[in-house]
This record gives sequence, C-alpha cells and structure tokens, in this order.
Amino acid sequence: MARYLVTGATGFLGRHLVTSLLRHGHEVVALCRHDEPSLASLGVVVRRGDVLDAGSVRDAAVGCEGLFHCAGKVSRKPEDAEELRRLHVEGTKITLDACKEAGVRKVVHASTSGTVAVSEDPEHVGSEEDETPLGLISRWPYYRSKLFAEQAALERHVEGAFSVVSVNPTLLLGPGDVRGSSVEDVRLFLERKIPAVPAGGLSFVDARDAAEGMRLAMEKGEGGQRYLLSAINLTLRAFFERLERASGVKAPWLPTPRVPLLARRGAEMLGRVSSRLGLDVAVDPVSLDMAQYYWYVDATRAETVLGFQVRDPQKTLADTVEDLRERGVVWPASSWAAPS
Repeated sequence: MARYLVTGATGFLGRHLVTSLLRHGHEVVALCRHDEPSLASLGVVVRRGDVLDAGSVRDAAVGCEGLFHCAGKVSRKPEDAEELRRLHVEGTKITLDACKEAGVRKVVHASTSGTVAVSEDPEHVGSEEDETPLGLISRWPYYRSKLFAEQAALERHVEGAFSVVSVNPTLLLGPGDVRGSSVEDVRLFLERKIPAVPAGGLSFVDARDAAEGMRLAMEKGEGGQRYLLSAINLTLRAFFERLERASGVKAPWLPTPRVPLLARRGAEMLGRVSSRLGLDVAVDPVSLDMAQYYWYVDATRAETVLGFQVRDPQKTLADTVEDLRERGVVWPASSWAAPS
C-alpha cells in the first residue's frame, strides 16, 4: 500500500477520495489550513499548511509517493476572479513544484470537464482530444482559472520522473456536499427557486464514483493525459424531470429563450421583478448564461483505460435529495409550479 498526500481533503470530492483511499488500505496525509479532528479520527495524518505556501506543502509531502491535488473553490461570481486565479493557478504551480522537490513521483490533478466539454451544439459530446472552447471559457472566471491550472499541471509532467494526470469530472452530485459547492442547484430546485427551464444541457457524475476514478487514475492513468468522468448527459428539462421523480417536487415548466443574450437579460429582469414583489428567486445572469450551453461528455477513455464505472444516475439524484433533506439544508418550497 502507498502513502498519498491529498489537498482539498475537506471538500466534497476530497472527502470521498480520502474514504476511498483508506478503504483500499492506503495511508493518507491531508494538507489542511486548520486542524481537522474528523479526518484525524479516521486515521488521516493531518498537516497544517496551505497550497500557496511551498514550505508547508513540501513538509507534508515528504515520504509520500503520490499527490492528489483537489484543493479549490467553486464560484460563479465575477468578483471572485482574482481569488480563483490565485488558488487554482498559483496554488497548482506551487503545490506541484513543492511535491516534486519532496520526491513525489506521481500527481493526479482534479480539474473539470468544463475545460474542454462545453459547446453551443446540442449534438456535440466532448472528448479529451477536443480543442478548448476559449471563446466561451474566457467569460467564466471559474472555468478560466481551472483551464490555466490544468495547463500548468500538465506542463509539469516529466516522463519517467514526475507523472501528472488530469482527471476531469462533470458536475458532482451525491451526498456529502456540506459546503454546497456542487449541489446548490439541486437545493434551489427543491425549494422551487428555479422558475424556468434553461435551454442547454448538462452532464453529472456521483462524487463517490469520481473519487474512485481519481484513485484509479493514480494506479493506471497515463502521465500527460486527461480523463473525463461522467455518468450521464441530459438536457436541463430532462434533468429537472428526473429530479422531480427523485424528490416529488414539481419541476419548472417555463422555458427560457435559447439566445444567451436574451436569457441573460431575462434573468436580470426577473431578478428585478421578483425583488419588487418580495419573491425569493435564485436567478443570476452568469448561471443562466452557462445553462444555455451543452456540457456533454464522453467518458470512454476513463472506462477503457482506468476501469471507471458509475452507479445508476437516478440513485445519485435520490441520494443527493435525501442528504440535503436529512441535513436540514432545504427550506420549505415556495409557490413556483406549473399551471393547472
């Protein structure tokens, strides 16, 4: 068994990854900014530090064979652009360089499918070899920062000396997202705060399966390559219909215009109207803009090379809903519903 350093171990994906590694008999060292008794209670070695502090990373990495770099932040707010750049891009450079100095031999870097798999074409299904859609990604600070972080990570790959693999999961769902970084849209659906159906499509994967995919990438992944992880591709209407079956909450029915500019202006107008009427509607122009596109993914490479497998996507949705309700995250639903 091996000793691995994990950054972002307290996050949604990182926590499931730690569980998977421990279950397979590996020793885990977690780089954390604070003491984490819940991790220590599992037998994880917790080291205080930060991905922007090379010394703390290097100290934590001593004796580790591999690094799982999962540290990051999910935000759609334009004002977070600089923080996202520093954490994702500079943090990746600092962390990987420090680990290389400490003798780490292989890195699995947690990226996102959004660095390659987003399109205006509903028939397009992204693969690892697609060209990066820079015209789209450059508009969204989160995906822009993740793209540059992924590039920085793969640039550090040295065949036979320092192997770097990129793992690119789609939207992460499932239980355990205590920070609401990935399942926020499901919460908003359950509270009926999404009054309209965007015209685009998404792809999602269970965070537990994505964690397994990362573990497999450490064992079998080829350095210098990326691996897309996905369970299913759905239009947003089909996604909401599946959520309705999983939760019993009525799905929104009103479509938004396919033209992104009109959708953004509609979101702004709806936000102003709802504010005046005292309604709580979670609509922001950036999210609605992103929802006009298609984020479809082909996970064949991960399935073939890594042996990546997924559970029933409907089970993932049911577990997500159950977890949100059990943790008391969901407030009573408002009055958005289809007309009778």
